[in-house]
Amino acid sequence: MVIEQIASRGIRDGRVLQAVQRVPRHMFVPSEQRHLAYEDQALPIGQGQTISQPYIVALMTELARVNPGDTVLEVGTGSGYQAALLSLLANRVYSIEYIEALGLEAKKRLEKLNYNNVEIRIGDGYHGWPEHQPFDAILVTASIDHIPKSLVNQLKPGGRLVIPLGGESEVQTLLVAEKNTQGMISQREVVPVRFVPFLGKRGRNP
Repeated sequence: MVIEQIASRGIRDGRVLQAVQRVPRHMFVPSEQRHLAYEDQALPIGQGQTISQPYIVALMTELARVNPGDTVLEVGTGSGYQAALLSLLANRVYSIEYIEALGLEAKKRLEKLNYNNVEIRIGDGYHGWPEHQPFDAILVTASIDHIPKSLVNQLKPGGRLVIPLGGESEVQTLLVAEKNTQGMISQREVVPVRFVPFLGKRGRNP
């Protein structure tokens, strides 16, 4: 999977490739989907949510440029797979899940697999996690039609926000927003994507 589906498509960061190799993706999908765990496709995880395809997870991780001492926020825990990857790259990962059943299951799974530097909270990720700001990187794993100001405010100068922009029925674009030392934001569009819609106060399904 790492060689054929990820490295061959342009992911070059050795730490990211190593993290993908180390995290057992089959442990983050339902048992009936495990035979497909290492295919490059999104898979259903229940509650109308999915685990993103391995390439997109690796791409978002690489774009976030996570360093060993970093504090990272993830909005949309899902199965916990993205958080597990981030935990191998960062000092601390904070992950917010809107759907309680998924969040509790992901918490149990990450603890069982000894990803001990991840903390999960059930709540509305639109507001971020102010108690642990500022973040070196923020990753949003659901599509929304604008960048929440609360997330930008919680980003450290020099930090990066990776987010899929676009409505549920629209063309979505994976975007990187970077805050400079003066607090100004620059944006860069990367690739077209297809994510489940953002849930929460300002999402499509409040």
